Amino acid sequence: MKKIYSFLLAVVLLSSCAKDLEEYNVDQKRATAVPAATLFTAAQKSFADVITSPSVNTNVFRFYVQYWTTTEYLDEPRYNLTSRTLPQAFWSALYKDVLSDLKEAKRILAADELLNTDVKANQNAQIEIMEVMAWSTLVNTFGNVPYSQALDITVVQPKYDDAQEIYNDLLVRLDAALGQLKPTAAGFGSADLLYGTRAGAVQNWVKFGNSLKLRLGLILADIDPAKAKAAVEAAAPNVFASAADNARFPYLATPPNNNPIATAANPALTSRTDYIGAKPFIDKLNALSDPRRPGFFTTVGGAFVGGYYGFSNSYGNYSTITPKIASLDFEALLIDYPETEFALAEASRRGFTVPGTAELHYNNAVTASIIYWGGTAEQAATYLARPDVALNTASTNYKEAIGTQKWIALYNRGYDSWVEWRRLDFPRLDPPSAATAPPGQTTPSGLAIPLRVIYPINEQTLNGASRSEAASAIGGDVTTTKLFWDVN
Repeated sequence: MKKIYSFLLAVVLLSSCAKDLEEYNVDQKRATAVPAATLFTAAQKSFADVITSPSVNTNVFRFYVQYWTTTEYLDEPRYNLTSRTLPQAFWSALYKDVLSDLKEAKRILAADELLNTDVKANQNAQIEIMEVMAWSTLVNTFGNVPYSQALDITVVQPKYDDAQEIYNDLLVRLDAALGQLKPTAAGFGSADLLYGTRAGAVQNWVKFGNSLKLRLGLILADIDPAKAKAAVEAAAPNVFASAADNARFPYLATPPNNNPIATAANPALTSRTDYIGAKPFIDKLNALSDPRRPGFFTTVGGAFVGGYYGFSNSYGNYSTITPKIASLDFEALLIDYPETEFALAEASRRGFTVPGTAELHYNNAVTASIIYWGGTAEQAATYLARPDVALNTASTNYKEAIGTQKWIALYNRGYDSWVEWRRLDFPRLDPPSAATAPPGQTTPSGLAIPLRVIYPINEQTLNGASRSEAASAIGGDVTTTKLFWDVN
């Protein structure tokens, strides 16, 4: 009798806590509504992760610009994009983890009738600037991509928009976002991991947005000089003025929010020994006695030694990533002061009207890069005094002088360096070949450094007609197809 009573009491208590059976299936630990701020934070981290990661499943661009090479697995430095799902991973990270979150954040923000008008305008502008950065990354990687119909759940097979038309629209959107920013009001606050904890955070977004505009303008410089000139000249007075303005993503010293390089290279998190410095890059650093070498690489017998690019290498024989770069909390840079100074130097050489001289901006860029990587102003001055470094004597072609030093300064930012290498056509880089092979090793003939990433295989099966039309429009879905702005 006592057992029956206990059972009935339990039933009564349970039934009093739930009105129907569906309530038993509610997970009390999972949120059913997400604030716009949370989605904005998630999108920032996802973007930083995909651009920074060294995973061969996601980001292989440090190989393409020959900063690093591998010890054993050769598919990636030999440009095989089908042995893994890399195109799909990069594509999905931007569409699903970045742009979808930003779109939803914007929808939630628009529905918030209680938020201060100026704060809402700032938050909307911050979302837009991040969206422009993500969309430009997709275009610079693949060419034509789904844009006007993308992220619409009612359109399951979105069309691919023309890459140049997307770029033109992105500049319009960026101008509108910059016009919305009100530095006297707040933005996303601590949810903004780039600038939220700094004084004058929204003013930092003004500089960030204009530095992005400067970047996008120069990308158009060879295909649409007039549009490029207008964008660059409008942005130039308001870009980063020092390294304090850097758009830096602050990783933490504890997983899972650590620097993704640490996941692949820090002995505290992995025993893998996959990555070493590549010979073409380290040889150039050595030829210039570059003071950034200790910040970039370890030494072997007191020397900086690069491994054979695209061939098998013994890990212990070559320089590898420094503990600083592999540390769990090493920051990611989305845009930095040296990049903007190189851009201003180039703009000046192109005849655009920008404050300061080309040489001043070039020297500022090199000096800031050296100091960031642990060098001194004195070392920078000595380095810039070298005829093979100084802007006016390193080359008769300003693209070569700027391109070479920008390549060095963008170290650890493989993706951005790959974009600049394609755009400036310097430095001269060669794919693995018989001429660069170590004794006893061979390589397939006909390798070419990719000029774009092929569309994901999923697009062939899920959106085949649109993908086929896009491939035809850009000149073929192959890695040797040049994007619309790559005209030289």
